[in-house]
Amino acid sequence: MNSVFVYCETDKGQLADVSFELLTKGRILADRLAVNLEAVVADSGVRGKVEKQILPYGVDRLFVFDDPVLSPYTTQPHAALLSRLFSEEQPQICLMGATTIGRDLGPRVSSACTSGLTADCTALEIGDYTDPRTGNEYKDLLYQIRPAFGGNIVATIVNPEHRPQMATVRSGVMRAEVRDADYKGEVAYPDVARYVTAEDCVVRVLERHVEQLPTNLKGAGVVVAGGYGVGSKEGFDLLRALAKELHGEVGASRAAVDAGFCEPALQIGQTGVTVRPKLYIACGISGAIQHVAGMKESGIVVSINTDPDAPINALADYVITGRVEDVVPKLLKKTPQAPRRGDV
Repeated sequence: MNSVFVYCETDKGQLADVSFELLTKGRILADRLAVNLEAVVADSGVRGKVEKQILPYGVDRLFVFDDPVLSPYTTQPHAALLSRLFSEEQPQICLMGATTIGRDLGPRVSSACTSGLTADCTALEIGDYTDPRTGNEYKDLLYQIRPAFGGNIVATIVNPEHRPQMATVRSGVMRAEVRDADYKGEVAYPDVARYVTAEDCVVRVLERHVEQLPTNLKGAGVVVAGGYGVGSKEGFDLLRALAKELHGEVGASRAAVDAGFCEPALQIGQTGVTVRPKLYIACGISGAIQHVAGMKESGIVVSINTDPDAPINALADYVITGRVEDVVPKLLKKTPQAPRRGDV
């Protein structure tokens, strides 16, 4: 039990953004524990493509499993591979993205390893724990931190007895930072047949169709987000107009999505997208903790709300007290027009 493992997702040889974020956090945790950071990639046609992407994040050892049976992703081959690899390597910690793949794979691996798993973490730390019932003391456990009970509390979850300590983390809640562009880590290319049997590959994908999200909230420099206080679908048309003028994207709170004011793809927060725009305009959003978890790293936050004591106002840099339908049209009048083609 001498390592922190990160499962890296790939698509045609390119790592997912959340994998870079987890590698960065994994390096921090490994340094705190004085252990190795290790990473695993399981895909087809990735040998020679992923090493230079992963090693600069401070990875001490990278396992590259390259075989056609591993692509496109299906549950059993990947679950069998990871559980058997972990049985050999005995890691302390395993981190995965809280993606479609991570949410499918994580529980399978934790069950096979008879370990626990905390989903949708927003923070990870190392600390000690004393069991109040037995008085047993545990050193250097993984604090798996996430909102719970509908976002009314922030829970810190620990796994004192079983290994690996496993957590999935949402994309965007952590920063990705290269440790050293010339970091020298070991790369291993194991024989996939040692870990994945023919019985693990009885399910094959005959056709795969992937659709891109209609918005690019994660990469937006400006986000105009609406909550239940916007009041209607028509109210979101105002937000779209403002976002267009600011060259930004429209987002929403869960309350607005649940009310049918906009599509679920726009949801920001613990159960939606995490954003880090330079400017975040919160329109009619109360500021529940699960929403704040998805936008608290924004540069400048502007709150438009009829309630001067709304929780979002405590986070905001600027507060405009008023109705969204009154304030946004005034902002549109004051917003400088984008230069037209041919203007000097």
